[in-house]
Order: sequence, then C-alpha cells, then structure tokens
Amino acid sequence: MRFAVVGHIEWIEFIRVERVPRQGEIVRARETWREPAGGAAVAAVQIARLAGSCELFTAVGDDEAGQQAVAQLGELGVRVRHVERARPTRRAVTFVDDAGERSITVVGEKLAPSLDDTLPWWSLQSCAAVYFTGGDAGALRTARLASVLTATSRELKVLQEAAVELDALIGSAYDPGEAYADGELTPKPRLVVRTEGAAGGVAEPGGRWRAAPLPGPVVDDYGCGDSFAAALTYGLGAGLTRDAALELAARCGAEALCRRGAYGLA
Repeated sequence: MRFAVVGHIEWIEFIRVERVPRQGEIVRARETWREPAGGAAVAAVQIARLAGSCELFTAVGDDEAGQQAVAQLGELGVRVRHVERARPTRRAVTFVDDAGERSITVVGEKLAPSLDDTLPWWSLQSCAAVYFTGGDAGALRTARLASVLTATSRELKVLQEAAVELDALIGSAYDPGEAYADGELTPKPRLVVRTEGAAGGVAEPGGRWRAAPLPGPVVDDYGCGDSFAAALTYGLGAGLTRDAALELAARCGAEALCRRGAYGLA
C-alpha cells in the first residue's frame, strides 16, 4: 500500500535548556542539533516507519537548508516529491526544557505545495491514505482521490475552500490554532479527533480514548501530535477499525514523547 503526506517542511534548530529564558534573561544551552521537521515531515517519517515508505508532496526554498532537508528525509525512508521556491526554506528555533516542553519560534514563510506545481499529483489516487497539513485547495481536492484522506484542523481555511469530505479531521483540543467547531466544514468530516495529551482525547463519533502508557521517561514533546495524526492516517488506510487506529495513534504519540527531537536520532 502507498501512503502520502501533503504539506510543509521546516529546518529546525533544537536547543535544550533548563528552562525557556524569561524576558531579558540569558540561559546556557546544554545541547543543540538541527534536522528537518515541521508537521508534514514528522508525519511522513512516522508513516514510513509504520508502512516501510511514504511520499511527501512539499515545497522547499532554493537554499542549502532545503537541500539538506530533502536529503535527510530521504535517509529516513521518505520519498520527497518537491518543488523549489525562489526564497529561503522556513526555519524555526525550538527550545526544549527539562520538563520536555517545546517552545517554537518560526522564521520565514511556510512553503507548501500547490496544484499548479509540477508534481505527480495524479499518483495520489492510488494511495491507501493521504494526510494533509498544508497546500492549496486544488492540492487538497486532488488528495481526495486517495482511499482515505485526513487533515489537520490547523488548515481550516483551506479545508473550507476545498469543500471535500474528510475521513478524519485531527487537532489538539488545547491549541487555539487547531480549534474546530461543528458546522465549520461542509461536508462534515466522517470523524473528528481532538487530542488532550496525557488525558487521551475525544473522537466524534466514538467518545473518549485513553492515552497510551509511556515507553520511557519524557524527553521531548516535539512532534507528538504529528506522530499521532500520521499513525491514525496509516491505521485508517490500512483498514484498521476506528478504535484500533486510535490505539495505534496513541501509542505512536507516546513514543514521540520519549524520543529526542523529531525522530529520536542520536
């Protein structure tokens, strides 16, 4: 089975600190590293780990960061279908404190693909599932050709414009940027999933589910939501029941909480 993600990449510098600096304060970094991330990249790697491979439809800048992102994601099992924009790849600085909480500052414009880009959009029709994190309405409508289509509620405006039926709309119950109210999308998503961290979350229809036990100590909560959404997309595309797909997603979200950075690389 083929799986794909449509969305954006960011080149991120992670900085581990005791705590995020207060206004005017100087704190010393304990560790730093750089890697490609962002919602689509993290989701694509998670699906690749479950399915053996994943395609990522995206856009990058015409700079070294974009080239490095494509190369490193390829090493992680992702086939990056990309176009280059005549601008820098979006960057971000992520502070990770001793509690594992991440605080992110993004720099630059989010680069996402468009249906006008020369990408093999037609191939999405043979995918078992596609997860959408960014792009234009045309790209989203084409992604609907897949057997299963899921999306983040962060892209609500594009979802409203595209007016396609989603198999699942996924977002955080605590993030205002991912808020969704019933009736905001037509047609209505078949499944609406709102995550609540350690409290599990709520699926409509379906009710509450429990968070999975952590496989180890908390390290870094970067990418937990993206890993959850990716695993849910994979589960639905692979034919799992709703409850089994949610259980798999919760387990992958918990694993993300216990790894360093976006992918747990050394």
